[in-house]
Amino acid sequence: MSKLILILPAQILLLAIFASAEDGGYFASTMNPKRLQKEKLTHLRVYWHDIRSGQNPSSIMIQPPVKKYSSTYFGSITMIDNALTSDVPINSTVVGRAQGFYAGASQHETSFLMAMNFAFKTGKYNGSTITILGRNTVLSEVREMPVVGGSGIFRFARGYVEARTKSFDLKLGDANVEYNCFVLHY
Repeated sequence: MSKLILILPAQILLLAIFASAEDGGYFASTMNPKRLQKEKLTHLRVYWHDIRSGQNPSSIMIQPPVKKYSSTYFGSITMIDNALTSDVPINSTVVGRAQGFYAGASQHETSFLMAMNFAFKTGKYNGSTITILGRNTVLSEVREMPVVGGSGIFRFARGYVEARTKSFDLKLGDANVEYNCFVLHY
């Protein structure tokens, strides 16, 4: 019986070695976090232009709301490729695009699940992104949503954004929203 107790762990160890040897055993490794640069906090202020009207809208509803909840937009899905500008007017300098979607996520209030990347196109942030994923209660004066990641300069990003509606056209559905982004990154 004692030989069996010694042989079984040895067989398990050998099986583990052979299993990891199949792919070289190098598909993952631990890295030293000290290799990262010093963490920085960046504040970005951009203006998000959600244009539903005209010949070339940047926001298109691909799934209408459930009729019972149409006043809250519950069940709707809207794809976006919105301009991000440096100032309130839409003809201000375009610094990037907000690409993703928002979906009506509440039966009882106008609240959207926002899933979007801010893809920057100018200056030192050109080619970098931040990813925002969160709840947007659009009728609130200030909404806070988390930054859950990023790329380029914003690798390992985390933080939050504050959204404030600057203008909303009830007839056309066009909106201009100020986004203050507070991003920790390396």
